[in-house]
Amino acid sequence: RYRQTINISAAIMCQFCKPPQLEATKGCTECKSSFCNECFKLYHPWGTQKAQHEPTPPTLTFRPKGLMCPEHKEEVTHYCKTCQRLVCQLCRVRRTHTSHKITPVLSAYQALREKLTKSLTYILSSQDMVQTQIAELEETVKHTEV
Repeated sequence: RYRQTINISAAIMCQFCKPPQLEATKGCTECKSSFCNECFKLYHPWGTQKAQHEPTPPTLTFRPKGLMCPEHKEEVTHYCKTCQRLVCQLCRVRRTHTSHKITPVLSAYQALREKLTKSLTYILSSQDMVQTQIAELEETVKHTEV
């Protein structure tokens, strides 16, 4: 009765069935697709990497699942610089992190990304010099052995 009262075209259909398509019963965030039971089994066979995908309710818009706090089962929204870990709203106000430096996840992400980019640039710029020194040392070893 409920389905008859809503628009039937709003039902999410399996994206892999050959016509006539069946209604989707499962979704997969990693595959970004909705499946009927049979197609889900077919595209996620046991013993393969895809078998590890966690089924979700079918949807037309697949968003990645937010990171969850293992302690409070809430989405993490802040980064504790002191502990160097992500924290949820409850972690933030609890005694553990009250005197710590806490920033929003986005600003912490941007700062850490910038720091990593600088480090990577330095490493890549030093790579040629290190390779040259290695070649010189190998040449010295050969000369010493002779």
